[in-house]
Amino acid sequence: MSDEFMKNPNDDYELKEDYDLSQLPIVPKGRYAPERRMGSNIAVLEPDLAQAFPNDEAVNQALRVVLQAARIPVTASV
Repeated sequence: MSDEFMKNPNDDYELKEDYDLSQLPIVPKGRYAPERRMGSNIAVLEPDLAQAFPNDEAVNQALRVVLQAARIPVTASV
């Protein structure tokens, strides 16, 4: 087989200098995309909060304390 046939079409792709990368939108993908999070139980923590609450159990415990302190009634889940 010839080298031309085996060449990947993206091998010689280069980004042109005249593209303004600051104008490109940043689109979240995967489980952090807003449309995937709606109606689910996923919450994305800011980096400073993620350091304070390293796992789901730490977050749950803190939220339970907030519920108790605010005297917010917890309804039974169906």
